[in-house]
Amino acid sequence: MLLESEIKREITTYHNTDASTTVSVFMQGSGVTEYHAIIKSTAVGETFAVQLSTVMAAYKTLRERLGADVVPVFKRYFLSDAANQQSQLPREEECAVSIVEQSPLDGTKLALWVYLQEGVAVNNLYNGLYSVTHGAYTHFWQGSACTPDVQSEVATRALLYDYALRLEDEGCSIADNCVRTWFFVHDVDVNYAGMVKGRNEMFMTNNLTSDTHFIASTGIGGRHADPRVTVEMDTYAVKGIMPGQMRYLYAPAYLNPTYEYGVAFERGTYVDYGDRRHVFISGTASINNRGEVVHKGDVKAQTLRMWENVAALLAEADCDWHDVGHMIVYLRDIADYAAVNAMFEERFPGVPRVIVLAPVCRPEWLIEMECMAVRPVASNGYATF
Repeated sequence: MLLESEIKREITTYHNTDASTTVSVFMQGSGVTEYHAIIKSTAVGETFAVQLSTVMAAYKTLRERLGADVVPVFKRYFLSDAANQQSQLPREEECAVSIVEQSPLDGTKLALWVYLQEGVAVNNLYNGLYSVTHGAYTHFWQGSACTPDVQSEVATRALLYDYALRLEDEGCSIADNCVRTWFFVHDVDVNYAGMVKGRNEMFMTNNLTSDTHFIASTGIGGRHADPRVTVEMDTYAVKGIMPGQMRYLYAPAYLNPTYEYGVAFERGTYVDYGDRRHVFISGTASINNRGEVVHKGDVKAQTLRMWENVAALLAEADCDWHDVGHMIVYLRDIADYAAVNAMFEERFPGVPRVIVLAPVCRPEWLIEMECMAVRPVASNGYATF
């Protein structure tokens, strides 16, 4: 294993004109360096066009700072009004792009999460599926897949059926290769149940059951620019992994298996490579190990319990908050932003994060968060990342 002195972890915030960029870096020896960046406009009160120009200028500056060998592998734009804003975004094909209406709660109209890696090859395969290749592995990212004009149950089945076929074309399957999914559900209080039913059915037909495993996932409120879309989906899969290389997180003292209350996703997943461990924490809220909402009506207490749950999942992967590359925080009530932001500022100063308006699947849950983490591992027989 590398000495700690050989492992570089940094969090840096850059300030451009009317924009801020917070970047976390994981660098290990001669391996692939990874970057998570959250870019926010600070031009509160300006038009979307002005705020977009500040974010894109900051993104351009970031790319110049990192150098030509560092490229994006996935982006997500968080918009305040997708129907009017999405058409103004740059038409780009450099990586998979997710676009969702989840309004940033700092008073601005957009934010950008971008995940970058050094020395990888990115290719647009077809219809929004991108491959990212390095060494023995090919990673597949997909953003904003959707099927308009159908109910959430039908849409989810169609999206997962199509995704299974795409993976099959690449010599993969959902059960063996899919690491992470995101489902953004328009009017989540109405359409979430249909999404869950469609996902449960498709997972079962793909040998994903309580006796095998599910997929790490976030199912959260979010809107597409097209009002006919009830569900949009982002996905991440890896080709080249061996049995045992991907494992699942449960933290049973804090959380119960999701199938006990009728849903099909893993609390967290980690993938071991020959030099590092990637950890994907699903959308996690203030829940106990009986599946009950804890601290109803109290967003501060829910935030503390949510942190306990996430910390327990990270610990099961031999990680802690120091290993987290970025956080996405979802709030149901705009009025809770000031209190929650202050808590995150005190507990996690400088960590790349965005707090957005996005109702959780149960109305009693006032807050949810997800994150990604990475830590070095000793040589284990697997190919390096």
